[in-house]
Amino acid sequence: MRVALSYSGGLDTTVSIKWLQEKYDAEVITVTVDVGQPEDFEEVEKRAYGAGAVKHYLIDGKTRFADEFVSKAIRANALYQGEYPVSTALARYLIAEEVARVAKAERCDAVAHGCTGKGNDQLRFDATLAVLVPEMRVIAPVREWDMSRDEEMDYARSKGLRLDLGKSQFSIDENLWGRSLEAGDLEDPWNEPPWEALKFVRPPTEWRDGEELVIEFDGGIPVAIDGEKMKLDVMIQHLNFRAGRHGVGLIDHIEDRVIGLKSREVYEAPAATLLIRTHRDLEKLVLSRRALAFKKHVEDEWSWLVYAGLWYDPLREALDAFIDETQRYVTGEVRVRLEKGALLVRGRRSPYSAYSEELITYSAASRFDQRAGEAFSRIWSLESQIFSRARREVRSGR
Repeated sequence: MRVALSYSGGLDTTVSIKWLQEKYDAEVITVTVDVGQPEDFEEVEKRAYGAGAVKHYLIDGKTRFADEFVSKAIRANALYQGEYPVSTALARYLIAEEVARVAKAERCDAVAHGCTGKGNDQLRFDATLAVLVPEMRVIAPVREWDMSRDEEMDYARSKGLRLDLGKSQFSIDENLWGRSLEAGDLEDPWNEPPWEALKFVRPPTEWRDGEELVIEFDGGIPVAIDGEKMKLDVMIQHLNFRAGRHGVGLIDHIEDRVIGLKSREVYEAPAATLLIRTHRDLEKLVLSRRALAFKKHVEDEWSWLVYAGLWYDPLREALDAFIDETQRYVTGEVRVRLEKGALLVRGRRSPYSAYSEELITYSAASRFDQRAGEAFSRIWSLESQIFSRARREVRSGR
């Protein structure tokens, strides 16, 4: 059997190489996709070969991740349960696509990933691979071997595997769009996340003087900071540190996983927090009330589909079409202030602004005919009057 394995370089996927060889007599081809994680990719490659991989691929996916996945999430204001910017979820689809591509090129019989049976990632990989390589078997060693982490480490040592488990007690996943922390003391939802475990979001003792910046959007996609044009992946990396140093972007919430378990999740997402907030504010300036209200339902459904492993569901593509239409005029600038853990919108402007100062002003120059408000007000309350009168008559016995 020939297997393409999604390889992170961590304990689970390193052990998976040896386990696949022993259980399935497999030739294992490892695929590592760079989506912005801070890895020593040379060391990851050495670890893969040391564990027995016959071939290793390193794919730079940062630009594609930003342009084809994150940009959609920004336009959708994607926040699962109003909090989580689906950062880990989005990256899994790109990784699974690249694994499928390699598996086809290498004429593999199966594809594999290192997901557990408790989390959501198994759905994202399984569903994507089922669509892209339906002829291949999907193997998830961690779901099959049923080893505890201590047993897994003992197995790795017994096989002489090269490992770098790090010093953190937490399980950390990082990409351009966010950084997640799980396990360890965080499994008790009463425990506060320790500041020393964070990378971007700095503690109050390190907060700098406040600063303002202007984010420019073109068609719903951020394209510049303070007038300086930059690629989206570069902008995200810049804003993670710039907003994080003011204490912006820490998300700590109780999340409902797809399988029904509640999970305490801690995310660092300064860039996502800032860009979604400013994008949503600009939308308020250029979209109608009805479009904004309906788009909120679309955003919630879009975020759920991405979270639940359904990137290839036809509904997601249909929702994208609606979102794309709404973004035609989401062009303009939003000015924000970052200060002492707060992100404050200070101004916004757009050539497509629906804000009419000459109508909304209370000055003598207003063009709004207030006398028209009397008739409108009477008609507006007519339905309420009719229902109220009908019910009074029933109660009175008339």
